[in-house]
Amino acid sequence: MLQEQGKNWALYNGDCIEVLKDIPDNSIGYSIFSPPFASLYTYSDKIQDMGNSRNDEEFYEHFSYLIKELARVIAPGRNVSIHCMDIPAMKERDGYIGLKDFPGDIIRLFEKEGFIYHSRVAIWKDPLIEATRTKAIGLMHKQLCKDSALCRQGLPDYLITMRKYGENKNPVPHENGLYTFYGEDEPLAPKKLPSIRNSNIHKNISMYRSDPTYSHHVWRKYASPIWMDINQSNTLNREAAREQTDERHICPLQLDVIARGITLWSNPNDIIMSPFAGIGSEIYQAVKMKRRGIGIELKESYFKQAVKNVKQAEYESSLDENTLF
Repeated sequence: MLQEQGKNWALYNGDCIEVLKDIPDNSIGYSIFSPPFASLYTYSDKIQDMGNSRNDEEFYEHFSYLIKELARVIAPGRNVSIHCMDIPAMKERDGYIGLKDFPGDIIRLFEKEGFIYHSRVAIWKDPLIEATRTKAIGLMHKQLCKDSALCRQGLPDYLITMRKYGENKNPVPHENGLYTFYGEDEPLAPKKLPSIRNSNIHKNISMYRSDPTYSHHVWRKYASPIWMDINQSNTLNREAAREQTDERHICPLQLDVIARGITLWSNPNDIIMSPFAGIGSEIYQAVKMKRRGIGIELKESYFKQAVKNVKQAEYESSLDENTLF
């Protein structure tokens, strides 16, 4: 098994179930990741790759071993966030056209291991882009004209968050509020406030970062059940990690999503863990945000790119620490 580490991070090239067995109980402050999508995406030909499961039942059996380990290593009262989506059911594979409730299945699997269903946020995606990429019948305009009974809405991403049962003995306080925003449409104020004392005008004006009202506006966006303002292109470069034999497309998780999860559910210096690290997005963002990170990735080409990405985050963080404003 390959391993690389830096001052505040460690990356492992191996099976996440096996690597997790060596992580101490109750030591992880927060975990965020995108799991394999039950035979929808295949990333390697390795037998340990959960995406190579023969059917949904086999995938969930294998995924349950991971949840058992997460239940052991996550600190009591702390959270695990799973980035996922509904899975399209295909006639040639499933015998019908429709959707499978993958997020719901994940929630129920975590609940079996004692986790508490904590929250769910939908992440908006453009249905036209999905239609162009997937050629899904339900999103085609010609299907609308032919028989709209098969037409459907586009598929959002979800960030499902589960909380480990128990008392959180290391609270995550934001004593002064939220003054760092991740996403598009940051709620910044104009340089000068209007002189007209109209209550309707002032009700919709955001304050400067130094004003507590700014924190309220940031929290309002983060607390929204639908995140409309995630920058879909704010991801790490995926092309360098791809191999000619890759069966499917690698889709890194948006850094805005990771940063919001880390902001809400972890403290500086907490250990952030991703059992499916891919090209290292979660650990990259953790290091940038003054946390420690542990990432596990089965595929060697992704692992090597993850090491490069996390080292870059470490370098950029050191520059920030040495810069005087």
